[in-house]
Amino acid sequence: MPRSKTSGTFGEQVFAFNRSLEARFRLPKGVQVLNPFSNAHTLDACRSFYLKYYGDRQPRVFLFGINPGRRGAGVTGIPFTDPVHLMENCGVPNEFPQVPELSSTFVYRFIERYGGAESFYSRFYITAVFPLGFTRDGKNLNYYDDPALLKACGPDMVRHIEKQLSFGARRDKCFSIGSGKNLEILEKLNAVHGWFRHVEPLPHPRWVMQYRRRQLDAFTDLYVKTLHSAIAG
Repeated sequence: MPRSKTSGTFGEQVFAFNRSLEARFRLPKGVQVLNPFSNAHTLDACRSFYLKYYGDRQPRVFLFGINPGRRGAGVTGIPFTDPVHLMENCGVPNEFPQVPELSSTFVYRFIERYGGAESFYSRFYITAVFPLGFTRDGKNLNYYDDPALLKACGPDMVRHIEKQLSFGARRDKCFSIGSGKNLEILEKLNAVHGWFRHVEPLPHPRWVMQYRRRQLDAFTDLYVKTLHSAIAG
């Protein structure tokens, strides 16, 4: 798909995209949408972050998570970024409760080893296969956990991904953060739409932190080595 003509820096386009997001489909019974961008403080944090780190028109390598959770992107609006790391690692003051989140802790550990936020975000863009979150009974719900939800959000999923690609995406490779269902669905979509030449999996940060924490340095090094190779290639 050719890159569409858009105006504004990469960061300005991300911010406008986030601000426009809403669930335009019928949710299955018992499922609630988690839209962090309906919060004014979240929009302020997003504006500061994306204008700081994406104030250019350079293409990035895309990394796709699942969808926002309640304690990370569900608060800050920035994938895998909790309020603590938004302040300490990204230098973006915020008014959120300063509560760390496991996945964010891993992500900023490897970002620091990569060279810091400025170096990392100048080359990479972290997003999600679906940019809004979902909950059921007060708990996080992945977009693929409910077949009816996956079917309902499918058309918007494609539309949202294609919109973000227009910001400036390298098409040689993208990454799925997670090697299970998220990878499977992203690969199927990519096979149909031809967005990227290759989709490569990375271990999910929460899985590492919960089940492989003793090997934390090894997984951090894996991320850094893999991402450096993606840029070199």
